[in-house]
Amino acid sequence: MASILSPFRRGYRHLQHLAHEQPVIFYSCVLGLAGPVLALTVPAVRRNWLGYTPAEPIPTSYPVPKRPRKPVQGYEDE
Repeated sequence: MASILSPFRRGYRHLQHLAHEQPVIFYSCVLGLAGPVLALTVPAVRRNWLGYTPAEPIPTSYPVPKRPRKPVQGYEDE
């Protein structure tokens, strides 16, 4: 049983060593592991608990009026 858990124990000890000797690398590992977890949980928390609703999409075209169009008369339209 100890041989199954030894890689995790070594990893934990290595992280302890990095936290004391090279904190920049340790915090880089912590932020690198926290990023995907937060990317999956934050949108659900905002939607379910905070009541966030996304804004309506911006219109991509101008609405055309429902009437017959007048022919253009004027500058060089002859």
